[in-house]
Amino acid sequence: MAKAAKTAIKTKDQKAAAEAKNWTKVIKPVRSPKTGAYTFKEAIIHKDKVKDFLAGK
Repeated sequence: MAKAAKTAIKTKDQKAAAEAKNWTKVIKPVRSPKTGAYTFKEAIIHKDKVKDFLAGK
């Protein structure tokens, strides 16, 4: 039988576990002006700043 996936954050500090859920990984496609090909810019940012990241600020 297969093992169950563990998705919960295991830590003694519940406050730190709750804070970790406020961060997200964002991947933004960026087109190269020289070749026209897309590259991807990745960042792990706070969930409140996602719109600023995608807007390019």
